[in-house]
Amino acid sequence: MIKKIFSILCLITISQTTFADGKLTGTVIGTKETVDYNTSRKSTTVNTCKDAFDGDLNTYFASWERSYTWAGLDLGEPHVITRVGWSPRNDGQGEKRVQLGVFEGANREDFMDALPIYIITEKGKIGQMSYADVSCSRGFRYVRYVGPSDARCNIAELEFYGYQGEGNDSSLYQLTNLPTVSIHTLDNEIPYDKIHQIVSQLTIISDNGTKLLSESGTTRERGNFSRTTPKKPYRIKFDKKQRVLDAPAKAKKWTLINNYGDKTLMRNLLAFELSRRLGMTYTPFGTAVDVMLNGEYKGCYQLCDQVNINKHRVNITEMTPQDNEGSALTGGYFVEIDAYADQEKSWFTSNKGNPVTIKSPDEDSITTKQKAYIKTYFNKMESQWKTYLDLNSFLRHFLVGELSGNTDTYWSVFMYKERDNDTMYTGPVWDFDLAFNNDDRTYPVNNKRDYIYRSGGSCAGNMRSFVDKIVVSDANAKSQLVEIWDEARQGELTEEYMVAFIDSLENALQQSQELNFLRWPIMNQKVHQNPRVWGSYQAEVENVRTYMKERIAWMDKKLNYTFVPNGIADVAFDMSKNYQVFTLSGRYCGTKTDGLRPGIYLLRQGKAVKKVVVK
Repeated sequence: MIKKIFSILCLITISQTTFADGKLTGTVIGTKETVDYNTSRKSTTVNTCKDAFDGDLNTYFASWERSYTWAGLDLGEPHVITRVGWSPRNDGQGEKRVQLGVFEGANREDFMDALPIYIITEKGKIGQMSYADVSCSRGFRYVRYVGPSDARCNIAELEFYGYQGEGNDSSLYQLTNLPTVSIHTLDNEIPYDKIHQIVSQLTIISDNGTKLLSESGTTRERGNFSRTTPKKPYRIKFDKKQRVLDAPAKAKKWTLINNYGDKTLMRNLLAFELSRRLGMTYTPFGTAVDVMLNGEYKGCYQLCDQVNINKHRVNITEMTPQDNEGSALTGGYFVEIDAYADQEKSWFTSNKGNPVTIKSPDEDSITTKQKAYIKTYFNKMESQWKTYLDLNSFLRHFLVGELSGNTDTYWSVFMYKERDNDTMYTGPVWDFDLAFNNDDRTYPVNNKRDYIYRSGGSCAGNMRSFVDKIVVSDANAKSQLVEIWDEARQGELTEEYMVAFIDSLENALQQSQELNFLRWPIMNQKVHQNPRVWGSYQAEVENVRTYMKERIAWMDKKLNYTFVPNGIADVAFDMSKNYQVFTLSGRYCGTKTDGLRPGIYLLRQGKAVKKVVVK
């Protein structure tokens, strides 16, 4: 059922007198329904939000609902907040009840435009105030403290300090070094399924607090298994297309991947780097962020492309319901071989027994003719893959899955077909929370003699048989597989490069992971398919680092490949002057790298020769 928590103004007024950069007073506002611990019943007169501003450390505010509850002040006019203070309820749990409590400021009474100004990371001190300086240049009329999850707020005293003024947005607050994504929903309604889109204000603070994106939109849950975890994944949709952070695409839809069972919080980002190194045409954009929902800290997530048709995502023609004849009927189509296809509205089972979800045209606009066309075409591709399957993209996708040791590679496979093109392409790669030695059904991956998809990997329908026909039984495909591998290995796909990349992710995630595992204290538990409890964030990352070192060598051996650097030293090269471009085999490609297919090339400028990777 829809869970709504209504925060109502408490009808308590304190003197409006304020002092320059001093302690602020105003009308007390907050969650009205409270708990009377003496009777264990709901109340509106006992332990109210008034008690958080009465100057008495022995009284306290305790809400009836356990989460998304708050107490604050209406200051009457905007003030720039420079300092906050707090003291927890005086009981056995009070000290830790304030950890991850969040202070926010807003200029709308419903807090839809709220921005975070501080998060408490330490335990509170019973019987005394704790203080923190605030670094946020915007002025706010409304300020509040939102208790952490499952705490009923339970705050003894709150204080706000600052000075009157509108302020500006030159310096806003981020929870950590990562961008902060803050979602506020209408009437505090919490997203509860994959269908209902909750009206939201979507805010992203980045670049050390100097950049702000705040636009209207909607929020809902997303995912399949990931939705069953306590840390929920979300799909956000802006009302208008937005270019988010450094993403190539300007789009409405974006995903917030929860990475609950991935205690490194980096496996998807690492796999996306493998996708780039292996020359996939499109690798989804992804970056780590901190997420808040209605003022409550939710954890470290991955903000990522919603994989859909877009010139910077799956770059094919987007069909309309009128595209029912001739050339228009031939595409573009975006599908997913999907073990959960039978839970979708627009799907079919292929002649070879593979479940296929039709992603685009979507379920609300696809016509009967379009569905019949893509089903017939897919069946033809399956039975005549040498003619209709793009082997290059299929093999690159395969290598990403095997190099990462992803047991779910063929549980879910994206594929697409462009208009007036008889070829089906594979990609992009997706879903790597069980990769890199994180699945007890296949751990340790590098001890297996065969590919992971043949050694315990999860495959939708009869995908294992389909893949066998290509990478096991076809001599031409196996030869091309080695060529692609050589191209990547001669590029940046080396042990040194990948270890350095893992190191960089570990460093970037350090602050955020500490908060995440305060919110979700699972480091010493097995969750999802965790094969082992490593005991610390550093040990979790070291598991991935060790796996990656060993896996590159494992793949070399499996492919009967010996890595021999080409010996071309990096030399001084002036790209503004004329040069010639050659393949590694010596074929002349012209005088520009623009328009070249992804791969490794040699540039010659006089006697100087430089190796470059075109992506």
